[in-house]
Amino acid sequence: MIGVIDTEGDCAEWTFPAEPGSVRSARHAVRDALDCWGLDPAVGDTTVLLVSELVTNSLQYASGPIGVRLERLRPKAESNGSGELTGDFSTDLRLTAARPPVAPGLLVEVSDPLPDPPTERSAGPDDEGGRGLQLVACSARRWGTRRGKSGKTVWFELALPG
Repeated sequence: MIGVIDTEGDCAEWTFPAEPGSVRSARHAVRDALDCWGLDPAVGDTTVLLVSELVTNSLQYASGPIGVRLERLRPKAESNGSGELTGDFSTDLRLTAARPPVAPGLLVEVSDPLPDPPTERSAGPDDEGGRGLQLVACSARRWGTRRGKSGKTVWFELALPG
């Protein structure tokens, strides 16, 4: 691991070098953070699997550092003026401005220095690769990519119970 950027509160963030051992390091860091947050083990298993796939994808094409970021999306109660409480979420507005999440969730981002978005492939039954983005698309309630100042981020959001 190159560095731990943040592991306080509802956010955890790390940077990993572009080398094969980083996949295992990312899995362990994510698992440890989710365990500390007390999240459901099934959510943890899915998150670790998807992070592993996305970090592996980044390693295949990028030669620079790989960022991994987790954020718990929690509802906050607000009054709508009539005394009723409405649900809203405090999170990164760049992802939720178009359609905010409607239930508690976990936002996961994997970033690398390549600007090109990943390409979803159709893997055949005997192919050993090509399923990472399919797994993300099937498992996440939302997912996407965005360009940054120096590269791209693939993000996904998982529903949390409660």
